[in-house]
Amino acid sequence: MAAQAHNHQHCIRNALASAERVCAERGARLTPLRKRVLELIWESHEAIKAYDLLDRLGDEGGSAKPPTVYRALEFLLAQGLIHRIESENAYVGCRHPERTHEFQLLICDDCRHVEEISVAGVTRALGEQALKQGFRVSSQTVEVHGQCPDCRSASGS
Repeated sequence: MAAQAHNHQHCIRNALASAERVCAERGARLTPLRKRVLELIWESHEAIKAYDLLDRLGDEGGSAKPPTVYRALEFLLAQGLIHRIESENAYVGCRHPERTHEFQLLICDDCRHVEEISVAGVTRALGEQALKQGFRVSSQTVEVHGQCPDCRSASGS
């Protein structure tokens, strides 16, 4: 899934432009720290943990503390600019922050690449099955772990 010729700078520029547009439309404040956290998340298509973000900010000479980074992450989640990978307590950028949408995450267990996909009806189908069991769904994250095409090719699988 991770292509050698992939230009992450293009992804970062698009993500930041979308974030600025979304925040302006919603009257939400995209502070310099929130923007920098989003930029760090988009530097690759791999999941990144809060403490890795904190380390990166510290390496840049920043003085961000864990609560500050967690507040930035909460803001980015609330605005739909990132997704939380529950199984890894990590974060990845959202490809479609301008609209609410169903999404599923394909996570490569080898290279850590995360791909956001949207298969229509998955959320509804899971919700219907839960309801049949008398279960009320409060939130839903579909994560699929496996091996991406690049890692499968490299391992000969």
